[in-house]
Amino acid sequence: MQHAHALLASDSMATVLDVLTKHNWDHLFIVDDEGVPMGRIHAVDLLKMVAKKTVNRDVAWMHSIPAQQVLTHPPLTVRASTPLLKAGALMLTHDLNQLGVVDDDGVLIGVVGHNTVAKVLPRFLL
Repeated sequence: MQHAHALLASDSMATVLDVLTKHNWDHLFIVDDEGVPMGRIHAVDLLKMVAKKTVNRDVAWMHSIPAQQVLTHPPLTVRASTPLLKAGALMLTHDLNQLGVVDDDGVLIGVVGHNTVAKVLPRFLL
């Protein structure tokens, strides 16, 4: 499991765009005040929104719109106790590079990705 890239639902879209570009990330999880995932924002989806003019292109909109209002993906997650093979199957089924990992309270504690599956699973298959 790796560290999850996440921001609060109340953070502005300006913050989301700044963090995505500063760290060269392709997505972020948006969490509530308790750390429970509400959704996922993908950088490509933000570009599509701007290109299709479904949002105002003024810079001001980015500072006034909270991240939770532009969630484009549901928070597909697995529990920390979920078998790695099942997580890998979910990633393939939903064409995702990563899944959020949550604890028993539903709080985001990390992510599992293709690299983790590729690194760990061959030990069990051989």
